[in-house]
Amino acid sequence: MTTGTTAEPVLLGVRHHGPGSARAVRAALEATAPAAVLIEGPPEADALLPLALHADMRPPVALLAHIVDDPGRAAFWPLAEFSPEWVALRWALEREVPVRFIDLPAAHSLAMAAEEAEGEREAEGEREAEPAEAPGRASADTSDAPDAPDTSDVRIDPIGVLAETAGYDDPERWWEDVVEHRGAASGAAGADALAPFAALAEAMGALREAYGDGGHDRDLVREAHMRLRLREARREFGENVAVVCGAWHVPALARRSTVTADRRLLKGLPKAKAALTWVPWTHRRLSRRSGYGAGIASPGWYGHLFASPDRPLERWMTKVAGLLRDEDYATSSAHVIEAVRLAEGLATVRGRPLAGLTEADDAIRAVMGDGSDAPSALIHDRLVVGDVLGEVPEDAPAVPLQRDLARSQRTLRLKPEARERELELDLRKETDAARSRLLHRLVLLGIPWGEPARSRGSTGTFRETWQLRWEPELSVRVAEAGIWGTTVLSAATAKAASQAVGAATLAEVTALAERCLLAELPDALPVVMRALSDRAALDADVGQLAQALPALVRSVRYGDVRGTDGAALRGVALGLAERVFVGLPPACTGLDDDGAAQMRGPLDATHQAVGLLDRLPDEPTGSAAGTGVAAADLRTRWAGVLRTLSARDAVPGPLRGRATRLLLDDGQLGDGEAERLMGLALSPGAAPADAAGWIEGFVGGGDGGMLLVHDERLLALVDGWLTGVPATAFTDVLPLLRRTFAAYESGVRRTLGELVRRGPAASRRDPAGAASDAAAPGFGPGLDRDRAAAVLPTLRLLLGIDQDGDPPPHPTRHPTPQPETDLTGART
Repeated sequence: MTTGTTAEPVLLGVRHHGPGSARAVRAALEATAPAAVLIEGPPEADALLPLALHADMRPPVALLAHIVDDPGRAAFWPLAEFSPEWVALRWALEREVPVRFIDLPAAHSLAMAAEEAEGEREAEGEREAEPAEAPGRASADTSDAPDAPDTSDVRIDPIGVLAETAGYDDPERWWEDVVEHRGAASGAAGADALAPFAALAEAMGALREAYGDGGHDRDLVREAHMRLRLREARREFGENVAVVCGAWHVPALARRSTVTADRRLLKGLPKAKAALTWVPWTHRRLSRRSGYGAGIASPGWYGHLFASPDRPLERWMTKVAGLLRDEDYATSSAHVIEAVRLAEGLATVRGRPLAGLTEADDAIRAVMGDGSDAPSALIHDRLVVGDVLGEVPEDAPAVPLQRDLARSQRTLRLKPEARERELELDLRKETDAARSRLLHRLVLLGIPWGEPARSRGSTGTFRETWQLRWEPELSVRVAEAGIWGTTVLSAATAKAASQAVGAATLAEVTALAERCLLAELPDALPVVMRALSDRAALDADVGQLAQALPALVRSVRYGDVRGTDGAALRGVALGLAERVFVGLPPACTGLDDDGAAQMRGPLDATHQAVGLLDRLPDEPTGSAAGTGVAAADLRTRWAGVLRTLSARDAVPGPLRGRATRLLLDDGQLGDGEAERLMGLALSPGAAPADAAGWIEGFVGGGDGGMLLVHDERLLALVDGWLTGVPATAFTDVLPLLRRTFAAYESGVRRTLGELVRRGPAASRRDPAGAASDAAAPGFGPGLDRDRAAAVLPTLRLLLGIDQDGDPPPHPTRHPTPQPETDLTGART
């Protein structure tokens, strides 16, 4: 059927997303001028084909098909500018030639995929439930020849097989040599335009004879449907019909088969109601690493080859040089010239018709990168793959939620982009606050267009930082979220209310309340608050109550920043804090090591929440949400709880030590009290393991080492206790001590080792006859004047003061009297 005459249909076997195939298809269509064009694709999309000529349609794009009742069951048919199917589609539409899709309908393919997925899950469950075979008993389907490969489930790669037959170890390189690097004029007219398709059809015919369906079981059904649609087109338009499909299918379409046989293959197929539309696609998703079955390794390079048929190598090197200059690499026109020459020379040495991507990469690495792989990685990410994002016109069918999202994106000037970018928001500005609400609502709906990131410029609650990146799969997420509502606001509200009712733990409800405030969902908040009050009243687990408290307090703070009413949340937070204060000491009593480790998280969470509540203004006692408890009183109450924990012997050592440390950090311990508590915990009567746990709780973490560096009294207590640990118990406490001190930075550990080696008294050198300054609570003795005086020469130089203490002369300034003391207070 692939001959130069028009007495029978012209079968144009192509490789999906191949620029050489696209050029060849265009030449063949121009030469044969078919009366109709048939393309491999879902027939339900025929009504969407005219949109391909729309001025706002810019590839790469994809046909998205999903089951109406289950939008998560979806499939894509991506098309790039250099895809042969896209070229054939545009050619037919521009010339008003009828064009149709002939592949298996999406209603069948999606239903079949759903059944296959369900069957795989059931089979996996059966395999897990089956008992192991008895030893020495062979499986019934074991082959007599153990070395014989089982090819029943092997899916062959036709291009890979042909490349291996031709002596190539890289299928991409073989395809470039035989197809992509063919001269543009080789398929210019008549029979020459069909010659490459005839050769490829012959090669695929040989492969189908050797491998059958090649492990592609569903292809038999798809090809039967294609043959039926081809027969219909021949009856309607005559024999002058062109078919653009994957080269693997050409032998099956050329094979003669009866209508009865084809219909028998299609009988009884599962079916589901499907909806189709156009969605934007990206070059990154076209790449093979994205998981798309017909993907290519270098979509950006293929797009360049299609757009630059003349002198592609020179134009590519110019693009590379421009990118490197933008990234501050020193790249000149001389680099471009030398890189082109080197790539062409490498192609000649390697026996290739033209320089390909491999030769270009090698030349760029040698000439422009000086042998470094850093520029090559940048070029691969930005040019070889690329971040091109297609566009779809507004006329394309879409669910109401998608249209509302598009309107919000235009209003807020948030254009979806394939490249990841950082967005800084100032919530004091109306537009930025609206952007924040939109992004938070999308996150709640399970559409992660943006992900919150740590702000580098400010730590205030009025700033937010987001990492934005639009992926094509988010279109499916939008369709799935459409079941919750027709707008982003209504959908997020409905989903939040549903999650509040179905939440299993108190922490889930408090986190949801925080998200509702961030997303500004006033209609969902009452439902969430009722669920929160019910959960808080019924939940008796102090650990869960304490873990839920920080998110609740953050919600109160964010409500204040965003101008929303957080009074109800404040009342729940204060009541929750009261319950934690009462229940925490008993919950921490009599715990083993694992229980103490689990309870440390709630202890720190409560301390953090109390600190946040203490900074909030008090509510009036008679307010609707008032609890009669002032937020400022919470710190005093919490300090009492910590004192109880630090002094109770039944509380495990790590928790007693942590409570003491929190009191010290808040300034709640008087002079010498921390030393007294440590002395009690490390007394000879204390069990070594419990004492080591106390040390871990008190000075554990990254900042614990600095406490020992600056307070030599505490360091002396730890050193004295450690030297007195019996040899029989030292092995038991060593892992705890290693874990504690391993968290310190190397400089802190080095300083501690030096202090221990010199002894506590050696590091305190006061001038003779000078009284030492009083030590601040929690720190070492006062100022060491000798050490401070060592920096005076540098300090005088920075301040512009000469050696005698006089400032530099000034014409209008009187000499300043010489001071009697230096900057440290020592006499000069």
